[in-house]
Amino acid sequence: MTKADVVIVGGGAVGSSAAYFLAAETGFGGSVVVVERDPTYARASTPLSVGGIRQQFSIRENVEIGLFARDFIGRIGDLLAVDGEAPDVGFVEGGYLFLASEEGRAVLAENHRVQTDAGAAITWLEPDALAQRFAWMNVDGLAAGTLGERGEGWIDPNTLLQALKRKARSLGAEYRTDEVVGIERGDTGVKAVRLASGDRIECGTVVIAAGAGSGAVARLAGVELPVGPRIRTVYQIACREPLSPRLPLTIDASGVYVRPEGAGYLCGVSPPEDQDPETWEIEVDWRWFEETVWPALAHRIPAFEAIKLTGAWAGPYDYNALDQNAVIGRHPKIGNLLFATGFSGHGLQQSPAAGRAIMELIAHGCFRSIDLTRFGIERILEGRPLKEKNVV
Repeated sequence: MTKADVVIVGGGAVGSSAAYFLAAETGFGGSVVVVERDPTYARASTPLSVGGIRQQFSIRENVEIGLFARDFIGRIGDLLAVDGEAPDVGFVEGGYLFLASEEGRAVLAENHRVQTDAGAAITWLEPDALAQRFAWMNVDGLAAGTLGERGEGWIDPNTLLQALKRKARSLGAEYRTDEVVGIERGDTGVKAVRLASGDRIECGTVVIAAGAGSGAVARLAGVELPVGPRIRTVYQIACREPLSPRLPLTIDASGVYVRPEGAGYLCGVSPPEDQDPETWEIEVDWRWFEETVWPALAHRIPAFEAIKLTGAWAGPYDYNALDQNAVIGRHPKIGNLLFATGFSGHGLQQSPAAGRAIMELIAHGCFRSIDLTRFGIERILEGRPLKEKNVV
């Protein structure tokens, strides 16, 4: 195809979600081409994530995005079925448990108010209640916790990605294995994209959903977008002593997280900003396990004093250096250039709402479901960060 109504740059969960929602929208009816440079997704964020689904955020729009993800996952068998074959993303409704020190208690309380006001089922737990509910937990140094009672947990990331892609293709979206190396602009906006193969696709709209590569793609259109790759390591551990009740996806006040995976656990932590360079060198960083992750886990969960490190993997975040929140919307001066990127680790769980939002902008000219205006690129251009209030 040398012409398309919409070209989506990037075929991960976000790009494939946008393709699905556009192809499924009766009010659209145009042609969609998704350009993905690596159909194996070996260096993509989606299949290398830990698959979390949550509503525990401090920004109401993020909570609402999480609520839609909960609803979408609950109906995925019907929504993404192809030829009677329904996908199963293996949703484990294990909950998220956020823990706060005395210093972080006020932020946790404010976040909890935002979440419950939006309709999320999040329970507030004082230290005594935490100790009673989770006998394996050491509550020393904790001031409170919040637990997602329903709709939070984790899924298989690759199954969601493949289900979105398969459904989008079944509805008429075309996937091209190629790389966008040029974006041509005219007086009225983007005119075409040029591909590494030498092909050129004239288009009415371009959506940049290229994950950690989105900053580089945006520069092809003359737009500076502070989104690039930051590498995160996920460690796999085994523990002899079973934890009862089952461990939720627990985020300690130290920032270290852990969740069950099969008979073992996955865990990790985001490194400090000054030790978190932008890079495509996807290598496991073992030092954080010994220096930060294991000590924090052993303190919070004494059974984890005796654990075995069984493996690890690393993958890229599409890291928004301004505020670590998504960029969703149109460019204010290039009206047919849209963005759905910069999710900074939340792309998988936010992909259903992001894809729907892109569809609404293209097919209807405005947000119809969740008003994501605050996530527009205008805040990037004007240097107005929109930050989550993180618990400590």
